Amino acid sequence: MTRFVLLLFAVMLPSGAVWAQQAGPDEAQAAPRAAAAPAQRNDFRKLSGYAFAQVSDTVRDMQNLAHAMRLRDYCADARIPDEFVRVQLARFSLITAREENCQTLLDY
Repeated sequence: MTRFVLLLFAVMLPSGAVWAQQAGPDEAQAAPRAAAAPAQRNDFRKLSGYAFAQVSDTVRDMQNLAHAMRLRDYCADARIPDEFVRVQLARFSLITAREENCQTLLDY
């Protein structure tokens, strides 16, 4: 049994070395692959056919919705000082990258 394994190993070793030489890129083959890499990457990351948004977009929308709902409560509660509400709206504006006020919170 041991002789068979050694014989099989001896037969496979040279063919493996030949295969490794053929599979490895040489100087002439490496340049076209490197030049084609950015085009392949763009095709690889193409998302135009996706029916749903990214998970991160959904998470961000849900967080903004929760924040907007809390701010709407602040806007509706007359006991909360106006200055506090303005500061909170300004902070939320920094997050959403748009000018927020009590009326724009209805968009969420």
